[in-house]
Amino acid sequence: MNLDLFAPDASPGGVEAIGPQSFVLRGLALPCVPQLLAALRGIEAAAPFRHLVTPGGFSMSVATTNCGTLGWTSDRRGYRYTPHDPDTGRAWPALPAVFLALAAEAAAQAGFAGFAPDACLVNRYRPGTKLSLHQDKDEQDYSAPIVSVSLGLPAVFQFGGLARADRPARVPLQHGDVVVWGGVDRLRFHGVLPLKQGRHALLGEERINFTFRKAGPPP
Repeated sequence: MNLDLFAPDASPGGVEAIGPQSFVLRGLALPCVPQLLAALRGIEAAAPFRHLVTPGGFSMSVATTNCGTLGWTSDRRGYRYTPHDPDTGRAWPALPAVFLALAAEAAAQAGFAGFAPDACLVNRYRPGTKLSLHQDKDEQDYSAPIVSVSLGLPAVFQFGGLARADRPARVPLQHGDVVVWGGVDRLRFHGVLPLKQGRHALLGEERINFTFRKAGPPP
């Protein structure tokens, strides 16, 4: 999977620049989809999907779970990372090897060599669900990139600027696409428009998104 970051075309299987240090790696995850989904089944068995409550008291339409040393969670007390699943008190499932390998490969191809995530937030979307524009600011290490893997139904990724008022670009994402952003783009606002009705051959009426981050303190 050697992709040329400087290729001018944005054809399937290529790389699209969506910011100075932000790229869409088209179809990068496709070769390992069976392993990713098998690993997800184990994660879900240990830490089932749930709809988190925001600090404002609203239930998120997207269902979430986590794996890794740290897991992202939310309730009326705020957004934060925890080493244990608050629903069970147990440690989050470990990051599967296939997750770590894909995240490191994607980051390296986007110019961020040596990426070693300690957290993976798994989001499950169904038609009509969305993710509002936000910044990823709960991590302790902004020097590490964010790697986001899309599986299942297509989605429209919103990629904005460093201010909420900046108009976001709309980036179509397909099954197997990976988005990487970091460096000067690390704190850009981003989100997902409401998922359109549809059915995917493998995942049915679902989109699964893996977001890899370095959430703990820098090494």
